Amino acid sequence: MNAPFLNREEHIEQTYFFRCYRERLQDGMPSQEILSTIFEEVLATTKLPMAIEFLKGEILLSGRISDGMALLSHYFTPFQTFVMSKAEQDDSKFDQSVGLLILEREAEYLSKQPTPAGLFVYQFECISRNRLGYDFGMAAMAADPLFDNNWRNWILKIRFQLGTVDFGDLIYGRSEHFVVEYKRKTKQKDYQPEHAILFGSQEGRIAKANRGKDPLYLFAALQRQMGYPSIPKAVSKSQALAIHPALENRIQNLEKRLKLMEAESKGGIDLQEFMKNPPKFVDEVPNLPPPEDFLASD
Repeated sequence: MNAPFLNREEHIEQTYFFRCYRERLQDGMPSQEILSTIFEEVLATTKLPMAIEFLKGEILLSGRISDGMALLSHYFTPFQTFVMSKAEQDDSKFDQSVGLLILEREAEYLSKQPTPAGLFVYQFECISRNRLGYDFGMAAMAADPLFDNNWRNWILKIRFQLGTVDFGDLIYGRSEHFVVEYKRKTKQKDYQPEHAILFGSQEGRIAKANRGKDPLYLFAALQRQMGYPSIPKAVSKSQALAIHPALENRIQNLEKRLKLMEAESKGGIDLQEFMKNPPKFVDEVPNLPPPEDFLASD
């Protein structure tokens, strides 16, 4: 059973849920505790508290939130379940925080004035950038409640054309701009395409301008011109920030001590380094008054 399209109130609460869940996971809180606290925070007039209560019990049973989302197919979309299942795979390089951020931005976009074209471009870029797999990924996209039958049939069709047909051509061929240009070139004012038009004139012009180029340029242009949501990118951890400065200082001191122990085991310690820069010792014994002062006080 596919999930019905939720109202704006539900999508706003879902945005808050995915954001808080991601931030508290990054702070080291366990999932069970996070779900218990968020349950009290979300708006009670929505269906999300009941869904969170079910997810809390399911994560105690299986340890995966995606298993509970799959059972709640009447509330969570197949694409949401697909993203979380990929993030929770043991051998996956897809980070869970990135997956939650993807769902957060998707819910935020759906809470405004979403269009099927904008949602398709966003979901497709999420799959392609993170290499989540086109076969199952696009099947999950096609089951989204925002897409009608024309969109579903087209999505399921083009997943077999990826790699052989330019992605810009796929969008351009289903746009209003293609119809206008075809009428102008053939001078057939009464021309009506056999297939459904899914994209507007602006999307068609942008797709035509990016034909033969990297699809990432097309995604970026659609985000700038059409206001489509941008997908989160995985941030690589810097090697310089991998070790805390205090820990790095202690490691350097341990290395120096190991060098001294190795030198001693080989027959002696070279003291020339210490003779050049002799250490300064501070007398920690306080300056006591002379004995006469003690006798005078008596």
